[in-house]
Amino acid sequence: MESEVLIEARALTRRYGPTLAVDGLHLTLRKGEILGLLGPNGAGKSTTMKMLTGNLAPSAGEVLIGGKSLREDAKAAKRALGYLPEQPPVYGELTVDEYLDYCASLHGIARKSRPEAVASAKRDCGLADVSRRLIGNLSKGYQQRVGLAQAIIHRPPVIILDEPTVGLDPIQIREIRALIAALGRNHSVILSSHILPEIQAVCSRVMIINRGRAVYNEPVTAVKSAAFGAIAAVFRQLPDARTLETLAGVRRVLALGEGRYRIEVDGSADPREAIAGAAVEGGWGLLELRAEAQTLEEIFVELTSRDAALAEAA
Repeated sequence: MESEVLIEARALTRRYGPTLAVDGLHLTLRKGEILGLLGPNGAGKSTTMKMLTGNLAPSAGEVLIGGKSLREDAKAAKRALGYLPEQPPVYGELTVDEYLDYCASLHGIARKSRPEAVASAKRDCGLADVSRRLIGNLSKGYQQRVGLAQAIIHRPPVIILDEPTVGLDPIQIREIRALIAALGRNHSVILSSHILPEIQAVCSRVMIINRGRAVYNEPVTAVKSAAFGAIAAVFRQLPDARTLETLAGVRRVLALGEGRYRIEVDGSADPREAIAGAAVEGGWGLLELRAEAQTLEEIFVELTSRDAALAEAA
């Protein structure tokens, strides 16, 4: 049985005058998922995040959170949501305890239940040792932790994080990544980031947005193991490259010398079996045949660059 759907965006669209920032986007987040949202600058990521959190009304389309419509019943929908924008919404003149108690009150947590809610959020976000310190005196990494704590203090099923590691040093980045992974065990998360290794390390699924549309939406396991854009092949006897190019699934063949070939695939079929059969039939002496896995960076660059090239050609 499929996991419960916690966020569903249907044909989400946003216009700024004549500019189409988000173009009929469909997005689904299921229980237990950490979804990584990627895209180049100006792709529509921030606009999408603002619409998903109810901070910006869509021009068309609908967002459901926990089955509640953000348009029809915004308060009920937002109760199921925790949000950390790129700039943490913290007050530097308050202590960590004062701020989190204030956030708990905003979320409607009863006064008698707030101390436990604050203690639980601090425990999950590693803030117990800085409870009485002014937020303005904390490092940026700890301020991010406070921002995460306010996002989870009411224990929402969904957390949305917009660039949570921007401006942090490498040690702080590792700490926040570990914290997000830990939060993902009890919450479903949407994480927007420009840092591709961060997405690959933390997320279970990746969505790439370009020019307001989703151009890729696959599990991270597909990136790590299944996705490939080319095949490396080595033959004892030199085959005719034109024969290889006629095989189903082959886009282009590049001869690298000494019987080595790089065979680019077009995605319509996996040509490895056909290559092996042609090698046997032609007596080419097949010595090596392996898929060259694409990295997330290669997939990202290929999809966003291709879309930009098509737009320029049009």
